[in-house]
Amino acid sequence: MSILINGIGVSSGIAIGEAYVYSREQKVVREYKIPVAQQEQEIRRFKAALAQAHEQLHEIKNKIAADTPPDILAFIDTHLLMLEDPTFDDGTIANIKKYSRNAEWALQLQSKRLVKIFNEMEDPYLRTRKDDVLHVVRRIQRCLADTPEHVPDDRELKGRIIIADDLTPADTLMLQHHKIAGFVTEFGGPLSHTAILSKNIGIPAIVGVHHARQLIKNGEMLIIDGEQGMVVNSPDKRSLKQYRALQKAETARKVLLYDLKNVPAVTLDGKAITLHGNIDRPEDIKTLRSFDDTGVGLYRTEMLFIEKNTNPDEDTQFKAYKRALFRLKGKPLTIRTVDLGADKETQETIDQGPMAHNPAMGLRAIRRCMKEPESFIPQLRAILRVAALGPVRMMIPMLTSIEELHQVLYLIERTKQRLHDQKIRFDANLQVGAMIEVPAAALSADAFAKQLDFLSIGTNDLIQYTLALDRIDDEVSYLYNPLNPAVLQLIQLTINAGIKARIPISLCGEMASNPQYTRLLLGMGLEYFSVQANVMLEIKNIINNSSLSKLRGQIKKILEHQSAHKTETLLNQLNQDESEKLKN
Repeated sequence: MSILINGIGVSSGIAIGEAYVYSREQKVVREYKIPVAQQEQEIRRFKAALAQAHEQLHEIKNKIAADTPPDILAFIDTHLLMLEDPTFDDGTIANIKKYSRNAEWALQLQSKRLVKIFNEMEDPYLRTRKDDVLHVVRRIQRCLADTPEHVPDDRELKGRIIIADDLTPADTLMLQHHKIAGFVTEFGGPLSHTAILSKNIGIPAIVGVHHARQLIKNGEMLIIDGEQGMVVNSPDKRSLKQYRALQKAETARKVLLYDLKNVPAVTLDGKAITLHGNIDRPEDIKTLRSFDDTGVGLYRTEMLFIEKNTNPDEDTQFKAYKRALFRLKGKPLTIRTVDLGADKETQETIDQGPMAHNPAMGLRAIRRCMKEPESFIPQLRAILRVAALGPVRMMIPMLTSIEELHQVLYLIERTKQRLHDQKIRFDANLQVGAMIEVPAAALSADAFAKQLDFLSIGTNDLIQYTLALDRIDDEVSYLYNPLNPAVLQLIQLTINAGIKARIPISLCGEMASNPQYTRLLLGMGLEYFSVQANVMLEIKNIINNSSLSKLRGQIKKILEHQSAHKTETLLNQLNQDESEKLKN
């Protein structure tokens, strides 16, 4: 009898094959005291485990490098960089010395601290970076325990569907190298690097299938639908026939999407739409360029601060921004100044005192930067300097008033003057824009547009602040709705302000990366999108098959309704109708 099991679909596509339950024991970390005289010996043991973990990842990378694009290998590079980061090294060594405890326990303590920092982050993409921390820590722990890593060969894995508790990017690439059909994991989320990687390499994948290893046995026939997040265990002949037909149609659709790579985004009535990507670090550009030869509409610089666990100096920032710019090969780079506070902290900011009672409303983003100019000015100098090397723009987050904007612009001008006096090369005409993510800023969008070179709507915070809710609080997250009429009115106000002032107005929040809202935003007049790399081609396909003249009238009627539920129903119907036209 067929059994349906639901999870979170993270990579679309259909896989049909036998299950392979991939199990690895993770030993419980024991704590024991070591004599002070043995601390150095324990530190050497920890460093040897770090080196071994580093060597293992390089071996995996070298083994699969022959037929794997460099942008895909960047996911392993992320873990290699984490192994080299003082966050793991210095923090764990400090714990060994401070507590005179074994390396396993000291590493575990350090990982808990890092996971706590990421868990408290509001941004869902940044929050899932804790998975990378845990993956790297587990690999080091296996090296400390001297536990050999067993990877099955082609004969065992080819055409099989992997069932596991979790998979690292390295695991995923190794399994893909062995030509698996797809995978199902018990843990993980849609924004983890493993989920993103599975989408990039085209492996159907489902995560969050709790107790999958108990529900599915080795050798059982499975169907996984990565679009619906559904596993069919022991399917009947009728189901197999139906899904094989869907599998064939999905393969044809992916070929068509891939043909859109490096093709301009232009509507049916000839309107060019700018489609850029979001990144957190220069290495992300490899992934972005695997989908499209385009620019960056949002570079979240706070990851550099978080990964360094301190405020990086001017030269460190300049080198990072320069790497990003040069990897774009002439395409534009929009750098957002650091947005620390609330959910994103470094050890340096944590040590300054207890967290505010309501951190999302407190000292964060540009507020913190202006209060601590000694930390902010090095970033301004780095951005101004790198802008002299290519097309760079600077974006200020969390502005709430024109007075605040004036203060920021004054500080920028002072920084320019200082660079000029020091005879250091910089871009005197650097374009400066603002993130519109607070209702007060959206309501004042006309005033902001008159004094800035561009605006960008940050829907994640705009929705949260407009609806007065914490979207990561399970008790109220059901109220988080981009289609709330108040939210849509603020977005429309901001778009209209940009059009009136004849400056670019983009949208870089999660809403831009959701294909469900692409036609809505086009109909509202949005001409600049900044999205996650893995949805770029799908969104471009919608743009290239949409008529702005028709959409504007349809969307205008939809927005006349004051019910989010009604708006959603009508938008879904519009999307369905347009999708049917594409098929025909």
